[in-house]
Amino acid sequence: MSLVASIRRQFVPIHREGWPFVGGFAVVALMLGYAWSPLGWIGWILTAWCAYFFRDPPRTVPVREGLVISPADGRISMIVSCVPPPELELSDTPLTRVSVFMNVFDCHVNRAPVAGRVVTLAYRPGLFLNAELDKASDDNERNGLVIETIGGARYGVVQIAGLVARRIVPFIARGDSLDVGERFGLIRFGSRVDVYLPEGVQPLVGVGQKMIAGETVLADARAADPARSYRTY
Repeated sequence: MSLVASIRRQFVPIHREGWPFVGGFAVVALMLGYAWSPLGWIGWILTAWCAYFFRDPPRTVPVREGLVISPADGRISMIVSCVPPPELELSDTPLTRVSVFMNVFDCHVNRAPVAGRVVTLAYRPGLFLNAELDKASDDNERNGLVIETIGGARYGVVQIAGLVARRIVPFIARGDSLDVGERFGLIRFGSRVDVYLPEGVQPLVGVGQKMIAGETVLADARAADPARSYRTY
């Protein structure tokens, strides 16, 4: 693969939400370059990073009933059992929560982990703590949705803003139908996505594992095997 083709694969396409930011960075880079050439180069490096951040590459989505796909790029930061946020009206008892942390170099376009109808959509303002902290699930700004599958299973998905993230951008409304892997939102500049699995559904991933939104299998609702264990070499 040529260098030009490799660069295009990394930066194209850019999501429409990112173009105003890329344009703003480019204008600042031009102004800095006019004032002092070295500052201009720094500005163009930041512009390239901004374009990379807002990339929205196509993904090859596994399609099979029961599969739960990662909603975000990043790594698994936590797998815990806890009660979902009350605004989701999902459960009063603890469910397995899988958290995917996105740093500022990960693609931040989020995708539906399962196919179904959005039965709940709830935004909650809050703080901007480090998204890797457990208390970020309770204290940070978040946007939650519940997706109900054809079989009646309900999955909670929560977008959580982080230290740098200051804007959660949903692409959907309550009552919309989503295909597995379909884009449902975006978080600007570093954040986290939590997935609440229905009772009895075991995650097939481990803490520290790298995730690819729309491609990595997070869990399998049809599997009867016990939860997996993991170790790092």
